[in-house]
Amino acid sequence: MSTIFAARQFSTSAVSNHIMKLTRLRVVDNSTIGKQAMAEGKPPRCIHVYNKKGIGTIGDKIMVAIKGEKVKAIIVGCVKEQKPNIPRFDSNNIVLIDDNGTPLGTRINVPIPIVLRTILKEKTFSKGADYTKLLAIASNYV
Repeated sequence: MSTIFAARQFSTSAVSNHIMKLTRLRVVDNSTIGKQAMAEGKPPRCIHVYNKKGIGTIGDKIMVAIKGEKVKAIIVGCVKEQKPNIPRFDSNNIVLIDDNGTPLGTRINVPIPIVLRTILKEKTFSKGADYTKLLAIASNYV
């Protein structure tokens, strides 16, 4: 084997810090399906982002595949570089919701950004779904 082929045995693609299709995520609420998937070591993966860009940020609604089911979720923390006054997280955090926008769990275990309040309130009035319950179950903000 020549040295040309031996040098290309590793991936040369750039690291992506965005949430897009097939991104692994971390469920941070106490919903039963989320706790089971995280305990088994099979985190959910994003299969669709509900915006025109196809790249999710804090406050965006996505669809995830978790334990063989399709569930909607809201992004509450991103690893990527953020705008000023928006915290950067160590993992991509989501909260599972149903079709009406009400969360499946009763508590969010990690701090969520304060900016999420304004983002979700705008989406509540424009889209018709009620995201205020998601803000109510959060225990602390960053």
